[in-house]
Amino acid sequence: MSIAVAVRKDGQISLVTDSQTNMGSERVPPENFADTKRCTIGDAHVAATGWSLYSNILDDVLSRRRRLPRLDDELSIFKFFNELWKILHDDYSFVKDQSGEGDSPFGSLDSSFLIASPRGLFSVSSDLSVTRYQRYFAIGSGAPVALGAVHALYDGDGDAETVASRAAQAAIAHDIYCGPPLNVITVRERAGRAPRDASPTRRRAASAAPAKRR
Repeated sequence: MSIAVAVRKDGQISLVTDSQTNMGSERVPPENFADTKRCTIGDAHVAATGWSLYSNILDDVLSRRRRLPRLDDELSIFKFFNELWKILHDDYSFVKDQSGEGDSPFGSLDSSFLIASPRGLFSVSSDLSVTRYQRYFAIGSGAPVALGAVHALYDGDGDAETVASRAAQAAIAHDIYCGPPLNVITVRERAGRAPRDASPTRRRAASAAPAKRR
């Protein structure tokens, strides 16, 4: 469900999400509840698609930490989500242990995350693999439409916020699980550690259960 788009261009990274919440086949009207689908962790902004329960869990986990994690590069992000995986299974008895994919050797968060940080643009897939992107990426059910729109718009005159917003609008126009209003946040890049090489291809798990999802 949902759409989250991030675009890195001319020293800025813009993260745009929709606001629609779905409970199976039911859509919550935005005037009744509009979800930004993102949280702030230190100086990074993290968007999530999948189970909205992760918002409650992340709020709880972060409220108990004396110091917020830094989400600066692939390694620091992986370490945080690896720690989150352990906390999920130690502290929340309702979390399932098994992946929905019978042939996968890994567990699954059954949600994906998109991170806009002053140090770069990253995604975290359901199997916890972390990828750094040089230009753009999108997650959620509207991602195929959004990625096509960004690809067509990126080399034009629009800045990062304009390109990401128009891509999210395209997803909303074509995907029934995405809806307005848009939520936009833009960060300015800062010089940091050199990016690591991209990891091998990942497999991504997905499921569609009739509960509150983004």
